[in-house]
Amino acid sequence: MADLFSKLKDARKRIEDAKKRLNDIIVETSVENGAIKVKANANKVITSIDITQEFYDKADKEALEDMLLSAINIALEEAAQKGEIEMKEITRDMLPNFPGLV
Repeated sequence: MADLFSKLKDARKRIEDAKKRLNDIIVETSVENGAIKVKANANKVITSIDITQEFYDKADKEALEDMLLSAINIALEEAAQKGEIEMKEITRDMLPNFPGLV
């Protein structure tokens, strides 16, 4: 029983470490030929938004909002995919250690 608790504790630590690593996995997406760039990490947190001054000056409010929404959604989708891949790699090694879970 102590061995199982040890394995669970180790698994929890590895997952916590993995979540921290997801902060370092950054995706960047752009729309409107790079006029709007959005970066997000694999924990699905937007880390930066950049809008060129030229696009900002020319775009109306509605166009800017639509493009920004599009860029954010694309970045979050890509970040989620990268995070999922990373977590699968980590849990793939852990799950066989727990009888009955695989």
